[in-house]
Amino acid sequence: MALRSLLNPLKGTNLWVLHSQSGLGACAVLSSPVQVRGYAKKVAVKGKGKGVVKDVLKGPEVCKDPVKLTTHAVGVNVYKQGEDPPLKPKEEYPEWLFHLDLGPIKKLSEMDPESHEYWKQLRKEHMWRFNRLHKGKKF
Repeated sequence: MALRSLLNPLKGTNLWVLHSQSGLGACAVLSSPVQVRGYAKKVAVKGKGKGVVKDVLKGPEVCKDPVKLTTHAVGVNVYKQGEDPPLKPKEEYPEWLFHLDLGPIKKLSEMDPESHEYWKQLRKEHMWRFNRLHKGKKF
């Protein structure tokens, strides 16, 4: 009790009180702050493994200029330097290019059963169905 009354004026300072079995205590006043142990912070490590912070990938810039979109093949240039090639007149492109079917996939009921495309599509649909049915099953 007497020790506490002596140490009350030293509140706010770094104080170590050491107790012994005999009941006597010793104290030491420290001038530097005391380090307290805690959990270590996770360090972001580049590479493979757990705890890896992934960098956010940015996509290419989207061109919104209507003049450039109508006169150049935007996005065709794969090199870092240079610019997109200009579009040529329609007569310089092959005829088959304008007859490509870019619409949605035709259904099996709309296709001719004697055609190669029909059997390719039938095989794809059977694979999709098989994969859907066996998605949740374990070996």
